[in-house]
Amino acid sequence: MNMTDLLSDMDVHHAPRSVSDRIAWGFVKSLRFCADTFFAKRYGHRAVVLETVAAVPGMVGATLTHLKALRRMSDDRGWIRTLMDEAENERMHLMTFIEVCQPTLFERFIVMAVQWLFYLFFFGLYLVSPRTAHRVVGYFEEEAVISYTHYLAEIDEGRSENVPAPKIARDYWGLPASATLRDVVLVVRADEAHHRDVNHGFADELAGGPVKAVRPGPAHVPLQPHWTVA
Repeated sequence: MNMTDLLSDMDVHHAPRSVSDRIAWGFVKSLRFCADTFFAKRYGHRAVVLETVAAVPGMVGATLTHLKALRRMSDDRGWIRTLMDEAENERMHLMTFIEVCQPTLFERFIVMAVQWLFYLFFFGLYLVSPRTAHRVVGYFEEEAVISYTHYLAEIDEGRSENVPAPKIARDYWGLPASATLRDVVLVVRADEAHHRDVNHGFADELAGGPVKAVRPGPAHVPLQPHWTVA
């Protein structure tokens, strides 16, 4: 994916059209308020906590979709693999930003507490309304795109140091040895934009809308178990 692709479609917003959409939008905006209040402009620390939460929906959705497909003995239409890839991708975001910004003990506690609370909430929401759950993720990713855009501005204006990209990020996204934090934030933001469109598409499909094509996110190296290369 070239630089033009990474810079396009960054201001996409799905306007709420239903009660379900408005509930999802209001919930995500309340989360945004809490994040802004707690982290202010410490975007590296914000990323560590929020990426921990962001990795939850894909795994929950994949698990429940898998069980549903087994019960109904039906095809999953590729949803399970897509959601598991999303969860793995968000986890790699977390592993990257841990290298960039070492979380404090308090932030690690916050990570554990928020993750469990959000996991239980999202699991219950997905059981009750998968459509609303995917809309929540779509709006969550919209806010992630905004946050990473602000992070880029902090780097460009010299308020955040543009340190060398961690090795884990260079290996995962195939970035050059000269890559910096700015390059990492660009590909992470593009990942989030891809997840945004996928989850809004899932929500639309569950609402009876047409299936829409989604442009792929940045290329990355598929992760393999260590024993496969032993």
